[in-house]
Amino acid sequence: MTFDDLQMINDDAHAAASTSIGAAPSPAFSSRTPLARPSPPSPAAAPTADPTPTPMPTPTQMPMPMPGQASGMARPGDGAGMAGASEGLGGVVLSRDGEPVALTGPGRPTLAARLMGLAATDLAEHDRLYGPVPWRGPGGALLHDLRDAGLTGHGGAAFPTWRKLATVLETARRGAPVGSGRRTARVVGPPIVIANAAEGEPESAKDATLLVRAPHLVLDGLVLAAEAVGAGEAVVYVKPGPGAQAVRWALSQRQVAGRDRCPTRVHEAPASYLAGEASALAAAVAGGPARPHPHWLPLAEVGIGGRPTLVDNVETLAHLATIARWGAGWFRTLGTVDDPGTVLVTVTGAVRVPGVVEVPYGTTLGELVELAGGASAPVGALRIGGYGGTWLPASARAGTVFSRAGLAAWDATPGPGILTVLPAHACGLAKTARIVAELAAQSAGQCGPCVTGLPRLAEATAAMAALGSPVGHTVVSTYTHDPREADPSVRVSSPRPADAPPRGNPAAAASRALALAALVAGRGACHHPDGVARLVRSALRTFAADIRAHADGYCRGSAPA
Repeated sequence: MTFDDLQMINDDAHAAASTSIGAAPSPAFSSRTPLARPSPPSPAAAPTADPTPTPMPTPTQMPMPMPGQASGMARPGDGAGMAGASEGLGGVVLSRDGEPVALTGPGRPTLAARLMGLAATDLAEHDRLYGPVPWRGPGGALLHDLRDAGLTGHGGAAFPTWRKLATVLETARRGAPVGSGRRTARVVGPPIVIANAAEGEPESAKDATLLVRAPHLVLDGLVLAAEAVGAGEAVVYVKPGPGAQAVRWALSQRQVAGRDRCPTRVHEAPASYLAGEASALAAAVAGGPARPHPHWLPLAEVGIGGRPTLVDNVETLAHLATIARWGAGWFRTLGTVDDPGTVLVTVTGAVRVPGVVEVPYGTTLGELVELAGGASAPVGALRIGGYGGTWLPASARAGTVFSRAGLAAWDATPGPGILTVLPAHACGLAKTARIVAELAAQSAGQCGPCVTGLPRLAEATAAMAALGSPVGHTVVSTYTHDPREADPSVRVSSPRPADAPPRGNPAAAASRALALAALVAGRGACHHPDGVARLVRSALRTFAADIRAHADGYCRGSAPA
């Protein structure tokens, strides 16, 4: 593929980006002649998108068929091959350890089970369900499909997947120095492709769950990406635990079968919040400590050892493998115009069945809560995106959809796919203070915002969460751990402990926190301070009434005002 080919893809992508939400896909997504590809493992026709969802049925529960139990297997997402799935059940629910809990949820045109519904840990069973690896050859064939499908990264940044591959491919083919002026570097070897499953976010379980349930689907995507960019090596960067064990077992099966065309190895990630940041990942795989570092050229141009380095989340690679099999048109039959396909979401907090849910983009936050068994207590607030995410009021459940466009009004993004439910009796300010303190302690300590800014921001949020003592009032209570709650960060009113921080002015502390958040955002060596600042800003918006209550010497939990 030439540079002109890459430019054509880029131009088409800009034209497609102008398509408004709810409008028909642009011709770039619907009229391109499909490239030749291996036939799907089932003769069933591709699913057709029904623009009118079926009426919402009464929520039901049924066991999810384990791999091999379904008959007449069709493409994942068709809804065929699962007893009862033709009724349009909306999602696949998995527990935090990856075992199936139930298929449940509101009506949908097709079953959102593309990654989890037909997953298999055994290579022979995986081949029966998905077919063999659909090798596409090096170059742009796969990139065109990824561009037309609109696949973006599922690790948090949502960067267009095809564009990453195109940059790595063009850099490797050019081979000349990259950069300009004094900031130039020479490419010194073939690309390296890395599947990122570090999952340092404490509330996330989706990557480990996917690896436990469908390791071969992830590895298919990894080796297909490696083939497309001409990589000489592939790495699965994964935190220790069941996910790493599942990948090692899957790789041993593939090696015995002589399946993969690119040597692949496992590199275990350290247990730290920043271990999955791209530059920290690159440093770790190169043999150094997993610490972020500033890099003036993208890793896709100059990465590990001077080689172009492609880093993609494991969920992204699993979707890549399905697109390589069944094309962009099939992928776009679920989701929204701007966020097509399905997404894995870890739903946690005050829900009856915490776990991982696979749903189409465009599913409402309320539907996600219901897929996790419903709220286990009155809801005070929601948090999207984990520790470095965004607080939303409880009222956002009804009309807010899980997509980039749907969350933009709240200054939020889907991020790494996490929805946390805070019960109304819990103090959102106390929870925020605890998270900010932990994130300040997890920084790499390499730049001013992390060394100085985050500790000061943690102090301000802690003071904001404390109870004030206005003139004429006697404060006799604060917050301590409630043994009735599984979450130790939940607080309820109780006698003030002797080691409690001194009382101050929560309103003044909130002003300091806002100013500090503005100072650290956008100034770090990595994006870590940005996430902390975003969390604090959203807490100030969502819990404004609670700050006033704390200033008056009492806490009202996080119940809607």
